[in-house]
Formats: sequence, structure tokens, C-alpha cells
Amino acid sequence: MRVRLIPLVLIVLAAAVSAAGQTPSAPAAPAPPPPPLTGSIGAGLALTSGNTDTSTFNLTFNATYDPKSRNVVKAEGLLLRGTSNGVTNVDRTTLQGSDQYKLTERSYVFGQLQFLHDRFKDISYLLAPSAGVGYKLVDTPVTTLSTDAGIGGVWEKDTGLDVNASGAVIANQKLTHKISASATLNEAVSALWKTGDFGDALYTFGAGLTLGVTTRLQFKIELLDTYKNKPPSPTIQKNDVATVLALVYKF
Repeated sequence: MRVRLIPLVLIVLAAAVSAAGQTPSAPAAPAPPPPPLTGSIGAGLALTSGNTDTSTFNLTFNATYDPKSRNVVKAEGLLLRGTSNGVTNVDRTTLQGSDQYKLTERSYVFGQLQFLHDRFKDISYLLAPSAGVGYKLVDTPVTTLSTDAGIGGVWEKDTGLDVNASGAVIANQKLTHKISASATLNEAVSALWKTGDFGDALYTFGAGLTLGVTTRLQFKIELLDTYKNKPPSPTIQKNDVATVLALVYKF
């Protein structure tokens, strides 16, 4: 029996020595923290020909500066131009900037500035600074859902009319949900009511899907709906809907 055990003991000892001599593999290096400035720039072009010749161009951008302190600065914009049979039929520019100051992990105060130019709503410019409070209803790596409200002012210059100045009440809601590692769903609703005439309101809705093509390049499709309850002229439609297709570069 002892003779039979010797080879087994030698094999176990050899395995133990071999294991002891192996260098343990180094743990994976942690992922570097994201840079404080992130964002994207996108552009899209749609052309049709046949019974009608149309072309639509869009340029979008968004940027977020987050130094991992209490302040987060955000900016976004959209330029939309379109023609049909050589005649311009879409001419819209929207810009928005905000500064959020975190009070708790979920709540924050903010200041923001909104700008709108819409030639076919006869809005030469609409400028609306405001401030308020917000709360993150959901804040996970997969889903974020926030809502906020505030007060401020609005200056609207319509074609052929004097500037209309008024106080304003604003409300916003935003949702971001990661469907997968390369697909993200975005949705946002905002409302602006003039205190001088609450019936004179501006509502915007947007919903989109972003699909990753490469690490930096994405494809984006987005539906945008703008509703002005009291346009400057009765001949102007209250509602405008646009579909935006764009290639987006992340930085």
C-alpha cells in the first residue's frame, strides 16, 4: 500500500510546487473616470425627387460639463432647414443652456435660458430665462427620469409686431433609458406659460432612439413636436412636427 501511495504523493507535491511558483494574474485595471466635458455633434440630410423635390438639413449638438462637484452645466441646440421645389418651408433654431446645482443626490436648483426662432410660426425670436427646482424621480445607470418647474420671464418678437414681454412659468420632464449597451431611448416634454396670458403657451415634445455604430459614432432618429397655442396669425398652424435623422459623433 505504501508503494502505491508514493507516486500519488509525488504528483500532489509537484502540483503544489508548480502552483506556488506561478505568478498570480494582475487584477483588471479600473476604467478611467469620464472626462468632465462630454457631448455630441450630429448632422443629417434628407433628399427626395420626383413629383416634388425636397431637401431637409439638420444640425444638432449637446454638451455637458460635469466636474463631479455640485454644479452641472448643460447646453443643447437644433438647427432645422428645409425646402420644397426650391422654396424654403422649414426654418427653425432652438437653443437651451442650464446650470444645475445639486442640493441632495436627487434634488437640485437650476437656472436656464431658452431661445427659439421659427420663421414659419412668425417668431423672430423668443427668449425665456428662468430659475426653479427639480427632482430626479429615477436615477440609475440604466434609467434617469427627472422633472422640474420654475418661474422667469419671456420676450417674444413676432414678425411685424412689437416685442411682447411677460412673466413665465415653465415645467420640464426628461427620460433617458438604456435599452442595451448600444441603444438608448430619450424622451422630453417642456411647457412655457405666459403669466400675462396663460392661454398663450408653448409646448414641445421630443422622443428619439440612438443606436451605436462605433464607439464614437451613433445613428439617431427623433420625433419633434412644437405646439404654439396662440400663433401670431390665424393663418399659422398651431402644431409643427418634424422627424430628424442624423449621424452623431460623441466626444
